[in-house]
Amino acid sequence: MESAPQVLARRRARELSPVAFRRIAIAATGMLLLIVATGATVRLTGSGLGCQHWPGCQPGDPFPEKGYHSDVEFSNRVVAFLTVMATLVLAVGAVRTRGLSRNVKVLAGVVFAGTLAQAPLGAITVYYHLDPYLVLSHLIVSLAVLGLGAIVVVEATRVVRGGGAALPTIARAGGGLLVAAVGFLVVTGTLATAAGPYPGSNGGTPVARVGSFQPAVALHVRAVAAFGIIFLIVAGWAWQNRARYPWLIRGCAGLLVILAAQMTIGEVQYRTQLPWWLILIHVTVAALLFGWTSALVYRLWRPLARAA
Repeated sequence: MESAPQVLARRRARELSPVAFRRIAIAATGMLLLIVATGATVRLTGSGLGCQHWPGCQPGDPFPEKGYHSDVEFSNRVVAFLTVMATLVLAVGAVRTRGLSRNVKVLAGVVFAGTLAQAPLGAITVYYHLDPYLVLSHLIVSLAVLGLGAIVVVEATRVVRGGGAALPTIARAGGGLLVAAVGFLVVTGTLATAAGPYPGSNGGTPVARVGSFQPAVALHVRAVAAFGIIFLIVAGWAWQNRARYPWLIRGCAGLLVILAAQMTIGEVQYRTQLPWWLILIHVTVAALLFGWTSALVYRLWRPLARAA
């Protein structure tokens, strides 16, 4: 029979260090960003019905027949499987990490559950021949899970570095407005994509569109303007308080770079007849913008200790 010290030593051997868990969280969040990019590739190359069965590409055969669209769709499924595995490791790692709160462990489990749920949602989307509302739901869920993954990274960093002093209410309120604005921004962006010239399939099956492209783009431009105004207010406060919160001005600077790149890409793609590869970059940067904003705003509510 094992002694108490032996049992304790065995339990500690199965535990993860906070530093190791943080690395897992960063890797899992990177995969969540990658799956948004590969999913957008499927849509923009017209490969959405390249594999019309699930989990196999065609009945009785899990692998695609030789063909461009089936290869693109199947590659996305491979990345999706790897992403599910990465978030599973995240969820299990959270349970075994010392010092991690119960809420964070639950949040890591939600990230895994949300990622896993994308598989049947994708199958349903294919079954209904890329119903545009299902496609929109697929993308929005992906972005929401990415945002939660970014929050897990922040919490993992808090365990490594410790928590900092709470920020004033006005800063947290500004962060709340900013995350609402970025949510509106990505939703209007998905609506613009859903109304655009890329229905997701090159096959003979007609794919419905959502609304008209020009009104959708106009709404998205307004969303960009609203986000930009709120961001400038938050960044202005960060600049005034840069001595107290130097991390916040660095975070805002990073967000400004991403936002400027996103706006530039959006303008170029609109003026160059919407090439699919440029839209792909636009969607990927939009996902990065959402993840970065989610982490930055969360830090307003759950600040970190200053680095040594």
